[in-house]
Parts: sequence; structure tokens; C-alpha cells
Amino acid sequence: MKKILLLCSVFGLMTVATQAQDLPSNPEPGKCYVRCTTPDIYETQTVQVQKTPAYKVLKVVPAQYETQTERVLVKEASKRLKVIPATYKTETVSYVKSTSGSSLRIVPASFANGSETIETKSAYAQWELGAPAPDCASSNPDDCRYWCYKGYPAEYETVSIRTLAADAAVQTTPGSSKDATYTKRVVDQPARVVEEEIPAEYANITKTVLVKDATTTEEVVPATYTTVSKEVLKQKGGLTTWREVECALVEYQALPINWNLNSATLTSEAKNIIDTRLLPLLAQNPGVKLEIASHTDSRGNNAANQDLSERRAQSVANYLISKGINNSLLVANGFGERRLKNRCADGVSCTEREHAANRRTEFRLINN
Repeated sequence: MKKILLLCSVFGLMTVATQAQDLPSNPEPGKCYVRCTTPDIYETQTVQVQKTPAYKVLKVVPAQYETQTERVLVKEASKRLKVIPATYKTETVSYVKSTSGSSLRIVPASFANGSETIETKSAYAQWELGAPAPDCASSNPDDCRYWCYKGYPAEYETVSIRTLAADAAVQTTPGSSKDATYTKRVVDQPARVVEEEIPAEYANITKTVLVKDATTTEEVVPATYTTVSKEVLKQKGGLTTWREVECALVEYQALPINWNLNSATLTSEAKNIIDTRLLPLLAQNPGVKLEIASHTDSRGNNAANQDLSERRAQSVANYLISKGINNSLLVANGFGERRLKNRCADGVSCTEREHAANRRTEFRLINN
């Protein structure tokens, strides 16, 4: 926070608290001055803002139905098969009741006597050396021998044999048989299957039939608009000037607002105090910055007290802004229980009046 330059006379001496800035020209002893910066000047304009867009609303038109009666087949026609049994008749059948086998007689084989001539040695011929000739002139008798090719007849022998006159045989004498009869039942007419028609069966039913399908209708809901006020910069500020103010206003002054317990909401009485004390002061000192300071007593949690004091100071600032005061000229500070005006700190027993002295909201003019 910038310091305030005070020019005042004390026992004939001038005390000056300065900053690194130009001092007011021609100051008078015993008077107080604050440095002001001309604020930006805004004008309020209204614009229309679309709050909700136009949109379609679709509604469903239900489908239409009707009830119909219909004759339906519940059992198909079919056929029944009926079996007619076979009929029988009696017949007499002859058969051989008993038979006798044939008689067999063996006739032995018979033989006859005979003979058979067998060649025991086959006919043959061979060379044979003859006797020496009697008139041989050689002393060697072999020189006078000669060779003859002499043949010999075959030799036979007769053997007595028995021949088969008649082979063994069997003579068969057929046997006799006895006949008899029996009765049997034979099919006169065979069994057969007869088809009988079974008629179909029907019933009446009721059903719901779609007459017209569901459809939708369309309805357009128009857009809605709201008027919004906005601040538009009309003239840029920033010029620095010094303004003479009452010296009491540079010190904290009480703003006698009675806040409800644990509340930061301005009552109508509190708003009236702001209207009569602060609005005229700011109107008489254009461009001067105003500090709003709020305090609590020591009872309760430190953090909660700090938050409550900040919200109360900001409530005053917000109200001034709603009255057209430029927010750059307002400083809202909450000090909680850090700046008690008496001995009533934590753990000290105090009266309600002593605690009330610490629950306060103050203001003062400060350098811009």
C-alpha cells in the first residue's frame, strides 16, 4: 500500500512523509493531501445476450391400433388309418405219416479162370566172332576169324490168371409208406388298412393390429434473450494530481455497521450508512482511493475470523461498485483478530462491550 503524504504544522515545524514521487506544489502548512490518479472512465452499455437458443421440441404421437377377430386353424386336417384284420378258412392237407426204408442186398463179385502170355525177353541181334577158317594160311588163327550179325527171337511165358466176371453190386427193394391228413387255417382275405379323414379344427382369436404407426410432431421453441449491462472504456485515465482532503479522512474512520452474527450480508440499515457516509465522500473527492478495513474480536477460530472479515470488507466494496464506483478506486482488506483495540485477546475474560469494540468496519482515504 502506498503511503499518504501529509503536510501539517506541529509546534511551528513542518513534517513531510515523502515517497519517490513529485510533491504537491504550493502546499499549505497544517493541511493534508492525497495523491490521486484519474481513473478510467467507463460508460454502461446494455447488450442483448442470447440466454437460451431456439430449439425443437419433438412430441411423439402414439401409434393407433384396432382389435380384430380372426378364425384360425388350431388343428390341421389329417387321416386316421384303420386296420381291418385278415379272415381265414380251413383246408385239409395230406401228408406222409410214416415211411419205411428200402431193403438192400449185396451181390458179391464173380470171377473166371484164364491165362496170359508175357514176353519175358525181347528179341535182339548181335555181332558174333566165328571160328577160324580151316583153310587159313596165317599162323595166327585170329587172322582168319570172321564176324556174323546174328539175331535171337523174343522169349515168352504163360501165366494162369483170374478175371472179374461181374463186380459186386447192391440190389434195392423199395419200402412201403402210410399217408394221413391234417387241417389248417389259411388266409381267405388278407389284412388291409383303410384311411379315414379327420377334419381340421378352427378357433376364433382376437388380435391388436397396427392401423397407423407412431409419428412425431415438431414444435420450435424460440430463443430467449436477456439484457446485460457492461462497462465500456470511454476515456483512459492515469493522470496524477494531488488533492487536499480533511486530515481526519486519512486515518481510519468508523463505519458503524452492525453485522449479524457470522454474516457478511449487508442489511438495509448498513446500505443506508454506506449511502450517507461513503458515497458523498467519494463524490466530493473524485479519483481518490478508498480503503475498507474490517475486523473481528478474538473469539472463535483465527482462520474463520480472517475469512469473515475479508468477506465483510468485500461486501461493502461490492455495494459501492453496484452504485457506480470504479472498482480500481476501492481496496477491501480483512484483518480478522490481528488488530484488536483493547486487551481482549485469546484467553482474556472481557465484557461484551469490550469485545464489541473490536468488531468494527473502518475506512480511510489512501494514495492512488
